[in-house]
Amino acid sequence: MATIFDNAPGPVTHNERLVITASSLGTVFEWYDFYLYGLLTTIIAAQFLTGLNPTTAYIMALLVFAAGFIVRPFGALVFGRIGDMVGRRYTFIITLAVMGVSTFLVGCLPTYKTAGVLAPTLLVVLRMVQGLALGGEYGGAASYVAEHAPANKRGLYTSWIQITATAGLAMALLIVITVRSPLTGVGEDAFKAWGWRIPYLLSGLFLVVGLWLRLKLHESPVFQKMKAEGTGSKAPLTEAFGQWANLRFVIIAFFGAIAGQAVIFYCCQLYVMTFLEKMLKLEGLTANMLLAAALVLASPFYLVFGALSDRVGRKPVILAGCALASLTLFPAFEYLTVAANPALAHAQATAPVTVTADPDECHSQFDPVGGKTYDTTSCDIIKAILAKSGINYRNVAAPAGTIASITIGQSHFVAPDPAKVKGDAKKAAIAAFTTSVVGKAATPAKPAEAGKPATEAKPAVAGALAAVGYPAKADPAQINVPLVIAILFYLVLLVTMVYGPIAALLVELFPSRIRYSAMSLPYHIGNGWLGGLLPAISFAMVAANGNIFYGLWYPVVVAAGTLVIGVIFLPETSRRAIDG
Repeated sequence: MATIFDNAPGPVTHNERLVITASSLGTVFEWYDFYLYGLLTTIIAAQFLTGLNPTTAYIMALLVFAAGFIVRPFGALVFGRIGDMVGRRYTFIITLAVMGVSTFLVGCLPTYKTAGVLAPTLLVVLRMVQGLALGGEYGGAASYVAEHAPANKRGLYTSWIQITATAGLAMALLIVITVRSPLTGVGEDAFKAWGWRIPYLLSGLFLVVGLWLRLKLHESPVFQKMKAEGTGSKAPLTEAFGQWANLRFVIIAFFGAIAGQAVIFYCCQLYVMTFLEKMLKLEGLTANMLLAAALVLASPFYLVFGALSDRVGRKPVILAGCALASLTLFPAFEYLTVAANPALAHAQATAPVTVTADPDECHSQFDPVGGKTYDTTSCDIIKAILAKSGINYRNVAAPAGTIASITIGQSHFVAPDPAKVKGDAKKAAIAAFTTSVVGKAATPAKPAEAGKPATEAKPAVAGALAAVGYPAKADPAQINVPLVIAILFYLVLLVTMVYGPIAALLVELFPSRIRYSAMSLPYHIGNGWLGGLLPAISFAMVAANGNIFYGLWYPVVVAAGTLVIGVIFLPETSRRAIDG
């Protein structure tokens, strides 16, 4: 930290170092707590949502993850009001304590097997408590650091708060990688069964360290001056959102900066993990390690772009990131596919999969209550098989009454017609059809047990997908590791461009008397709703459409919209005073 600060104009005092260190480390711990779930979504789905079909279970697990994001704006309102009326320091000590305790308790929860529906219910409650705490954290930490910073280094200083989100994610990744590694004696199987609890339980230790650091801090000088002069707001929420002079900047900040920043952040750091595991079929540990390497390499650029915004302005840096993202997300993910799973990319190019069906018979593969079997139409039978296998396919509309079929390269298969087969005959027909398309795994022999006869071993049966080169899993030996890390580095670099300067921008947009409330609400609506829901929405879009890149339309369209609105309406703030 010393080297980066010493390169900036002017000396950095001991107090400033303590402010940045305590604020940043506390926020790192909160992001660590919050993002653990995102990294362990697949395992959480298996532990807490075992009563649903695999595709629905994964989408529901993403929605549970998103539950914490949905309540973040409410946390912003509650804690923002406290922060503007009582103080920044007091408020973000409370938010850290609430986050740490709720995360620790996630590691103590019973699973679906032992507690039934109570398990996911408790998980959702704790995720919502986490979201409330995080909704109050960001505005306090950003305001506190900015109000201590020299005017010409505000972007650099607040970029330390921005780096905490990626640092918390990287910290969570490294701890998950360490715990699930065979070197620790846990290994992958044990990690999926019980080892996933360890990273959650470690949050108890991080809570103690974070609270110790934050209790050493004093209130910000800007807030102290405001209180001494009696210029604080008695109704910060009403003043921030009920007066057009302030509300218009809330709206401009949301549409002209935050929306694009939010979708780029969650696409390039969290949805990309879903893409690697679910679409490209990389092992979870491998995907974790690749993303962790990219995060470590790219994280210093938060400081680079924060400092750059002190020189050229916040607006050009943020909007340049939105422009690059809207233009390059599709090619970046396509190159990522070739680099991470070349066999899959080759199969998609040489033997594309096409589903021909009556569109009225094709339904979304999303079932929140787990009651659908997706076997009432021929189209649903095919799409359920492909969604479960994570296969990219193209849709071709057919006339009403057409029995759905699937074309894999030169092979053509017609699905069973549910109108002609019923009961056990339908189950057998679907099983045979599934085997012909995706194959069947080998089954080992089992000795006789009480009331059950012995069974013979059965060899694996290759389906049409395997015959034309579609891999069941990515081959680790074929992964172009340097290229994958380079692509992931670029994606995280986009995040640093849009996220590094945004805390300074938001602090500078609003007067100190309502700053905590006014900046927190739009930030958490954008990052909690537009961003936090992105993994679930994008994955559901892929499941419904069949194209593994289709979910990228969400961040691309939002980033492009932010670029246009930001160019027209977003003011430059880097030369503004913030003590008024």
